[in-house]
Amino acid sequence: MSKYADLLNLPDAQGHFGPYGGRFVSETLSHALEQLEEQYTRLSADPAFQAEFDKDLAQYVGRPSPLYHAERWSNHLGGAQIWLKREDLNHTGAHKVNNTVGQALLAKYSGKQRIIAETGAGQHGVATATVAARLGLKCQVYMGAEDVKRQAPNVYRMKLLGAEVISVESGSKTLKDAMNEAMRDWVTNVDDTFYIIGTVAGPHPYPLLVRNFNAVAGREAREQALQQIGRLPDALIACIGGGSNALGLFHPFITDDEVEMYGIEAGGEGIESGRHAAPLNAGRPGVLHGNRTYLMEDDAGQITPTHSISAGLDYPGVGPEHANLKDVGRVKYELATDAEVMEAFADLCKYEGIIPALESSHALAFAKRLAPTLGKDKHLIVNLSGRGDKDIMTVAKMQGITL
Repeated sequence: MSKYADLLNLPDAQGHFGPYGGRFVSETLSHALEQLEEQYTRLSADPAFQAEFDKDLAQYVGRPSPLYHAERWSNHLGGAQIWLKREDLNHTGAHKVNNTVGQALLAKYSGKQRIIAETGAGQHGVATATVAARLGLKCQVYMGAEDVKRQAPNVYRMKLLGAEVISVESGSKTLKDAMNEAMRDWVTNVDDTFYIIGTVAGPHPYPLLVRNFNAVAGREAREQALQQIGRLPDALIACIGGGSNALGLFHPFITDDEVEMYGIEAGGEGIESGRHAAPLNAGRPGVLHGNRTYLMEDDAGQITPTHSISAGLDYPGVGPEHANLKDVGRVKYELATDAEVMEAFADLCKYEGIIPALESSHALAFAKRLAPTLGKDKHLIVNLSGRGDKDIMTVAKMQGITL
């Protein structure tokens, strides 16, 4: 029996993953969250709801996504074989749509006619705008002003899909501030509005339901590994911001003790510089956005500024399940710096003809570091969580190129 078997029973009835998670919200939102939890519990056991979700994933999202052997890159690096779980090939270009399809169905079943969301890199915003358009729902997406500038293609995509993008000018003008404004909106309009959270953070039951909707990626990867490799992989690697793409891959392997797991945070310009977004490596427990988790905060408990080359990882917290997985030692949390990310981004373009998202390139950067230390008979699965179309302006700027 796996020494991690108890992890499958989490969260508990109060939404706790060990000492993390929970529901730290106002009374108004507490009632709405209780209703959402009841609805999700009921519908997740409903075969008709699950059948509709599975059909949407297959016929609209385009699942299953392939498990692809990056053979040329593996040979170039030497050592372990690198496999890519191609979430970049999903409709909308990232793993985010798995979750938004599920939450949009919850909104449909609840009769809510207005959708709100927060977004950093814009991939969750695009995925939310997409499902709202498909269901004919009004959609407003909150996005930090800095992210609006560096993710202009995704802003335009959201507008094409009929969503209103609300630029947030407060604070650091990034993902944290977008989530702040979305939570304020929800408190004010809770009766007719469904909040589609984009990651495994926030108050219970969001970390649970987002993880479960996205776990389709891990279930597929497990089956594909058995078919294509002939056994389970030696390690899984995924980038970590809030952490939904990582948990989607990790969760179906939690009790496979022989499979190591690595979550890669945004090392930015290095921990010692203070310019990073790595709460699991350099933060401490606190409460933000309705849950207790690891945060980047000062001695007074105030959130400190974050930095990452990737807008999607530029968040001062992390999902509470990741906080618990760190403490119990099931997942190792490492870093990739901006410089390492740019190298890995360029490698995948050059050797595999795939343009990865900068977020995903954090996981690729660690794979580039790890693979040469292992034998050629070892196999690593990297979650290629998104494609890099949205990042070409940022990459060009880093390279001193004007487009």
